[in-house]
Amino acid sequence: MIRQYELLERVRAYDPMTDEDAVNRAYVYAMKAHGSQIRASGDSYFSHPLEVAGILTDMRLDHKTIITALLHDTVEDTSATVDEIRSLFGEEVGRLVDGVTKLNRIELQSDRTKQAENFRKLVIAMSEDIRVLLVKLADRLHNMRTLTFIKSDEKRKRIAAETMDIYVPLAERIGIQDIHDELEDLAFQELNGDAYASITSRLDYLTEEGGDIIEVIAAELIETCGKAGLQAQISGRRKSPFSVWLKMQRKIVTLEQLSDTVAFRLIVATEAECYTALGIIHSAYPVLPGRFKDFISTAKPNGYRSLHTGVIGPKRQRIEIQIRTREMHEIAELGVAAHWVYKQGETGIREGRQYRWLRELLEILEQASGPEEFLEHTKLEMYQDLVFCFSPKGDLISLPRGSCPVDFAYAVHSEVGNTCVGAKVNGRLRPLTTGLSNGDQVEISTSKRSTPQPDWEQFVVTGKAKAAIRRFVRQQKHQQFFNLGKAILQKSLRQEGVRYTEKLIGQALEPLGHEHAEDLLAAVGEGLISAKEVLYAALPDRRSTTDGDNIVLISSGRKTKPAGATTLPLKGLIPGMAVHYARCCHPLPGERVVGIVTTGKGVTVHTIDCETLEGFQSMPERWLDVSWDMDEVGPKHIARLGVILLNEPGSLGGLSTIIGKNAGNIVNLKINNRSVDFFEMQVDVEVGNVRHLTNIIAALRATPLITSVERARG
Repeated sequence: MIRQYELLERVRAYDPMTDEDAVNRAYVYAMKAHGSQIRASGDSYFSHPLEVAGILTDMRLDHKTIITALLHDTVEDTSATVDEIRSLFGEEVGRLVDGVTKLNRIELQSDRTKQAENFRKLVIAMSEDIRVLLVKLADRLHNMRTLTFIKSDEKRKRIAAETMDIYVPLAERIGIQDIHDELEDLAFQELNGDAYASITSRLDYLTEEGGDIIEVIAAELIETCGKAGLQAQISGRRKSPFSVWLKMQRKIVTLEQLSDTVAFRLIVATEAECYTALGIIHSAYPVLPGRFKDFISTAKPNGYRSLHTGVIGPKRQRIEIQIRTREMHEIAELGVAAHWVYKQGETGIREGRQYRWLRELLEILEQASGPEEFLEHTKLEMYQDLVFCFSPKGDLISLPRGSCPVDFAYAVHSEVGNTCVGAKVNGRLRPLTTGLSNGDQVEISTSKRSTPQPDWEQFVVTGKAKAAIRRFVRQQKHQQFFNLGKAILQKSLRQEGVRYTEKLIGQALEPLGHEHAEDLLAAVGEGLISAKEVLYAALPDRRSTTDGDNIVLISSGRKTKPAGATTLPLKGLIPGMAVHYARCCHPLPGERVVGIVTTGKGVTVHTIDCETLEGFQSMPERWLDVSWDMDEVGPKHIARLGVILLNEPGSLGGLSTIIGKNAGNIVNLKINNRSVDFFEMQVDVEVGNVRHLTNIIAALRATPLITSVERARG
């Protein structure tokens, strides 16, 4: 545990003007407040806020943030109050502690709505002061470091999943790479321990086999730069297990087939020398195509700047090299904390491109219908790789990879997106579905009469665009249901000899659980509530206890499905038509699909690349445009795998264990060929969607006993 004088020395090392008295008082106050409280690890509870403060001193944050770290759990877990902290440590510290406390008051639960609400509050808190997020990230990092002491497997996995879903991308967005990497690996270790252990052990083995290859390569790179008259610092590091896992999934290869598991950082004095170093490296070693990225001229939204390139370097090793200045390196490691200057009285979101994403999250918050939708769109906004496009005036707009002109329009302004009617990409008219690439210049045409189209949601990728389109569609549907419900109710009341009045509708609101007449009438139009139920709720004396032999019941206002009913997760189908999934390609949710209409059999759903479709090329009338409805949770789907595994004791058990641990279920297994060394088999696995299958395949490929895993057809 860090001692009081050690903490003070850490802060003084980078901030000689720090308020030592305030830090000392906060240390003593927190230690007394937590008293004899004990953590799950058996350590004194005070060790936790102290470690959080220590993490923040590594980021060289101001003394008020360090004080907030020391006090961040006092209001939640002791008798201390925010008012007391304000009186002792000032308004600013009180506001920071209050911001962190509000987040902690929502317990981690499996309920997704609770998680979404937690994240919504985090966005609001950090929009007022980004230091709230920095304290929360340090708090989560120390909790993840001690996660193994929690006895409940379910709780550990829940915390790890929330860390991977929310705190990892947030750390990446504000550019704190060290915290991002450590949180990612700690969460990965808990969520997929077998894959983590397998990749780590194999990376260790490759490192032992290669000996001091990193030092040898670094020395040769320094010598190469020195001969060209450039002084540079070069260091190498092994990539993290999770980044290796992601690359194995993306490239669909085994770990041995990955050639760039080592990355080198080349640090020079000036920005001009970055490009000089790039020229030296490219002239000395063969360049790997498609691996060069210039994040100096077009920085990432979090402020990250660096040159990335891949070459076949010393010892014929394929390596990745990142070239940057010392200042760029500090920003790459510490993000917003690297250039933290918090002026007296300054609050709110500081200006700069690295905070644009935060303002966009606030816009999504305003447009989302609820916490869950907000969390969905926000994760879309944070997770994806970027492309950089330009407006006709030269303004740089960063977008997720795969974005289209509609995404660009919403990134410029919500009103531009809502009134978008067309787009020019690099001076030529292009469809709104056109995928944008790095360097594209995009010009949006608008019309005041135009409105968002519901089908835009099928091809936009940014959370901001999806949220705005859904909001408009929601409003349009609500208006249509309102008009229909009003007409239905007026007609029904007229038949009953009752006059339609606003007062009558108002009397029905409370019994039917609605606050506004518009919502009640929309529910009638949607079919959630009948006109008679409104009449009986408003005028109970007119209620008939029986209607023939049937009891008249007041609806709860919620849709219910008949027992045993199953919703197919497909869009574009004719209601009542029989549906079959093709056995030749085994389509999964998330893949592009097409329906083939067969008389007497209904619709057979195939993947878009299924070879069987060639037989229907001359019959376009039988093709049906269908797509997966990812909002519906349908039945499990069968995926077929072709597997080759070593003929050793336990290999088949290992196969089934890995599939089971990744929530898959083997429904059929057929051995096609058996030799002295190998089994070749066909395995049918129940999965939820194509991403679920990809995770299972990646986990199998990370296992030494399994030689090959491919998705099988037929």
